[in-house]
Amino acid sequence: MKPKKIPMRMCVGCREMKEKRDLIRIVRTPEGDAVLDPTGKKSGRGAYVCRRAECLQRAIRQKQLERQLEITLTQDITEALTGEMEKLSAAGSEAQ
Repeated sequence: MKPKKIPMRMCVGCREMKEKRDLIRIVRTPEGDAVLDPTGKKSGRGAYVCRRAECLQRAIRQKQLERQLEITLTQDITEALTGEMEKLSAAGSEAQ
C-alpha cells in the first residue's frame, strides 16, 4: 500500500512550504472581507499563513495577503485578523 500523500502549502508570510494542517487559512468572503478559517473548509479564495503572529504581520506589511486574496485590506480587517490570530495562539498554548 502506498503511503498517504501529505498536502503541502506555502505560508504567504515566511514563504516556507509546510504541511497544510500546520497552517491557518485566511479566506476572502463574498462581501470582500478576510476572515481566519481554522478548519480550512470555508468556501472562497484562500491564502495560508503560519500559526505565528509574525508571519501574519509580515504578510500584511508586504501586501502578500492583498495579492493572494485579490482585495484591499482595510485597517478594520487587519485588526480583526490580528485579534483572531492572538485568540487562536492563546488557545493553542493553553492546550499544550
